[in-house]
Amino acid sequence: MPLLTRSVQTPLSIDVRRGAVAGLASLLADRRISAGGDVAVVVGPGQGQRIVDMIGPTLQRAEFINIEGGTLESALDLGQRLRGRNYDAIVGIGGGKTIDTTKYAATRAGIPMVSVATTLANDGIASPVASLDHDGARPSYGVHIPLAVVVDLDFVESGPDRSTRAGIAETLSNISAIADWELAHQTRGEPVDGLAVAMARSGAEAVINHPGDISDDGFVTLLAEALITSGLAMAICGTSRPSSGGCHEISHALDILYPGTAGHGEQCGVGALFCTYLRASLDKVHEARFAQISACLKRHGLPRTPADLGLTDEQFVDAVEFAPRTRPDRYTILEHLDLSRDELGERVADYADAVH
Repeated sequence: MPLLTRSVQTPLSIDVRRGAVAGLASLLADRRISAGGDVAVVVGPGQGQRIVDMIGPTLQRAEFINIEGGTLESALDLGQRLRGRNYDAIVGIGGGKTIDTTKYAATRAGIPMVSVATTLANDGIASPVASLDHDGARPSYGVHIPLAVVVDLDFVESGPDRSTRAGIAETLSNISAIADWELAHQTRGEPVDGLAVAMARSGAEAVINHPGDISDDGFVTLLAEALITSGLAMAICGTSRPSSGGCHEISHALDILYPGTAGHGEQCGVGALFCTYLRASLDKVHEARFAQISACLKRHGLPRTPADLGLTDEQFVDAVEFAPRTRPDRYTILEHLDLSRDELGERVADYADAVH
């Protein structure tokens, strides 16, 4: 009988710990990414410069590039600049906008990329997706996954607590996204990748059941690993399905209709909780899930209702009604129920009561 297997592309190195950034030059050499340090180091605002000051003496042949990322235009500009010299690799240092900008630019230039994350706000740390603002929206673009991933807990701790908490909500939203994927399989026969599901769900389950908070190194390490495996789950199946469902459709709709409402992860957390509430109306099994996700969001001080996001119920109805248009090819609980605006208004009002 033949042995059937599949090859899975993953980073050469994943380093999550305190003091990890100090070993960046050694990582590049030891993993044969760049023996001589001929790399471009792309630095975002915030803590990026602090890292440059730390690693500069050990990467004397590197070129340091400061950017204000997050848009398709900035990524295209960076990609053009990277073509001006032969680099062994590109190192992106910063938050989600910097990492996504660097991933996109490195992919366009055909150069390997190393991700050095200073925040844990989303799963873009190691994902094959870059979300970049363009023409009033934030579409997602396919990119190569990073060749190596570094998360230094010292820098995460120094960053905004709100960003780390947003990463918790982003991770929890995997539970809702997977439920949407399974619904699409049951209703429309859409294939589900079991390995991708296992990776995305295990991280979310670990976070939802961990008793610690963002002051606990053990919890923050677990959160970082969950965000990394969430990104790798997408790479394994070639789709964002294991980490993006109705929850992300709602977040994308908010970005379009009411930009600046909240962070991506925070919006996804509320979207995931609302979608789970909708599922509970069809299957009582999801009632326990709703209570579990709600309790976890509350424990970590995260938004749960439209009001927590600074929105009226009417504005949230606008977003939920618009949400399916952000991913026309994606089937979720929102497309499945296909509620009228009046029905959505009733569900949103009942949802707010259920949360409290």
